[in-house]
Amino acid sequence: MKVRVLLADDHVLVRQGIGVLLEQDPDVEIAGVAATGRDAIALASSLKPDLVLMDVVMTDMNGAEATRQIVSENPGMKVLVLSMYDDQVHITTMLEAGASGYVLKTSAYDELARAMRAVLRGELYLCGDITAVIVKSYVAKMRAGSPQSPAALPLSTREREVLTLLSEGKSSKGIARLLGVSPKTVDSHRMHIMKKLSISSIAGLTRYAMREGLTTAEL
Repeated sequence: MKVRVLLADDHVLVRQGIGVLLEQDPDVEIAGVAATGRDAIALASSLKPDLVLMDVVMTDMNGAEATRQIVSENPGMKVLVLSMYDDQVHITTMLEAGASGYVLKTSAYDELARAMRAVLRGELYLCGDITAVIVKSYVAKMRAGSPQSPAALPLSTREREVLTLLSEGKSSKGIARLLGVSPKTVDSHRMHIMKKLSISSIAGLTRYAMREGLTTAEL
């Protein structure tokens, strides 16, 4: 039986290129293609693929939030990250969100195929470069006397969505349109976020979102 894969990436050329490779694999069937994080969530629920190949950076919702909702709403569904980002923040954020593996886009297809098989067996798969980043980070924390993983964000799912969109420069009206709520509701979320994080400016929120891997926006 073929593995049904949902490909989620916001770059057309990447989707097409990876799609060609997947189509050539006799053990894989492309169940669907998503260009945004929200599309990925919707298609995961409707198409019920065995595996979701997820990018980290998406246009309307980052890969971490999309992954978190997909694994929460679809028990047993696996998410494998396929990304160009090899820094500790993005790796940790995606794994904490529920991803079962992380492979760089610079990897050969043979490694991606191995990763997909491993993840579907219930294993955690990290490509060599990613493993090196994780080990380096762990060793640094050990030497600093703090091996514990960072605390989880004290924000709700909706608050994380609002924080990400705010950090990307979107207005309250723009966020309201994307989320299907009123601008007043967005403003309320923003106030709660600032209070929870003890941050009083959008610039501060953006720096926080960047540090936590919620956005790649730059100040």
